[in-house]
Parts: sequence; C-alpha cells; structure tokens
Amino acid sequence: MNIALKQLITSALQEDIGAGDFSTISCIPATETGKAVLKVKDKGILAGMQVAQQIFWHIQPDCLFVPFMKDGDIMQPGQIAFEITAKVHTILAAERLVLNTMQRMSGIATLTNSYVAMLQGYHTKILDTRKTTPNFRLLEKEAVKIGGAINHRFGLYDMIMLKDNHIDYAGGIVNAINNAHNYVTTHNLNIRIEVETRSLADVALVLATCKQKVFRIMLDNFTPMQVAEAVALINKEVETEASGGINKNSILQYAATNVDYVSIGSLIHQAQSVDLSLKAI
Repeated sequence: MNIALKQLITSALQEDIGAGDFSTISCIPATETGKAVLKVKDKGILAGMQVAQQIFWHIQPDCLFVPFMKDGDIMQPGQIAFEITAKVHTILAAERLVLNTMQRMSGIATLTNSYVAMLQGYHTKILDTRKTTPNFRLLEKEAVKIGGAINHRFGLYDMIMLKDNHIDYAGGIVNAINNAHNYVTTHNLNIRIEVETRSLADVALVLATCKQKVFRIMLDNFTPMQVAEAVALINKEVETEASGGINKNSILQYAATNVDYVSIGSLIHQAQSVDLSLKAI
C-alpha cells in the first residue's frame, strides 16, 4: 500500500473508532462473519474502489473483496459496486470511512468529468488546484484524475509557482523568477518554475527578460479576450494556463483561445458527494 494512503487510513480509522466501536462490540460476537454490498444510489462517475479495498484489507488482510465495477465507470442507481465478506466487526468499523471516501471521491470525479466532457475537441486541458481538504488531498486529487482531468502540483514542494504575493515580496516579477531560478540551479533541484502574470505587460516582460527560466505562464483573472492576446504573444514559447473564477459558463470561451490549460479549484471545493450505501446481505 502507498505509504501516504496507509497513513491516511490509519489516522481516519483512529479518528472514528477511538477507544473502540462499542456499538458493534456490545452486541455482535467478535467471531461473527458476514457479507455486505455497496449499493449505488446516484448517477455519476464511480471513484474510490481501490481505496475501499485497501481500507478493508488494512483492518482484516484476509477478508474477501469482490469488485463488480472499477474506478472511472459510469454508475447508475441500483448497481452493486462491490461485495465484501469479512468479520462483521471489520465491515462495521470500515463502513463509514469507505462511504465517506467513495461518496466524496465519486462526487469530485463526477463534477470533473462533466467539465472534461465540455472540452472534447479542444486543445485546452483541465488542471486542479491546491484548494483541497486538509489531510484528504491525496484522494481528492486521485478523484480528479479518475474524472479525466490532470493534477497540477501536489503541494508546495514539487513545483515552484510564483504567485502575486511571491512577486510583490520579491520586488517584482523579474526578481522573483531570477531568484527562483538561481535557487533551483544552486541546489540542483529537479523542479520547474511557473509564474503568475496579472496583465499583458507582465507577460511581455517575462518573455523579454526570462522566458527560458519558466516552463509555464499563468494568466490570472484574464478575460477570454486577454487570454487570446496573451496566447498569441507567447506563441507557444512556454506553456500557458488560464486561472481565476473559470466555470461552466465561461470555460468554452477560454478553450476557444487555445490556451494549454485552465485550472479550476471548484472541481474539488464545489463537488457534491454522491449517494452510496453499504448494506448487509
């Protein structure tokens, strides 16, 4: 199991179970075995199947997890996603974490997929952001991938993104880029630099002074018309990303500019969980 996922599962189970699942312990013998199925009650994109399996295996390595669907499948009400055979204590201890995880992940995958479907035939691809739930980013970003979009940086450590505050504190966009590039070079770091621009003048300045030091220019809060101008100015010399309040009402206007990426925080922070249930059989 992935170390980060194992830590997440361990912490989440401890949060829920604490000193013991006394509801179960008090009325069901520890040796009792049973079966349960995950029932789909909403339309959408299924996500979290592999995580659910790992949760059950974490509690009881010899339990039997039988999947009938897989991550990324289109789901319809009435379908059965999996069947679990295990000790009843295992099933009930895992139930809430499995449901919370799969409902949340499936909601994100479903919303993400609806955006991805809108961009069929366009050059532009969709990125997520770091606007995630603390300690649940691993699974939220996995759900974005299941939904068909692309993960942006995972955290502060795997890409340098020079945003407005970095630029202002550094004394300007050129200073920020040069400082970052010097740091990466000096410390022999294998990470790339993206810079946020707030105007066409910023874009022109980056291109004129330090375009070879960045791999992508973010066009933050640009209108679609401004993005089109910036994309033409950049002329594919570096990657381009439009960001800032982009939603279903505006995404096609941005895609029409031929920008490489649009980043959408709402994929995660506005996703609604889907309805699933785990029922004994």
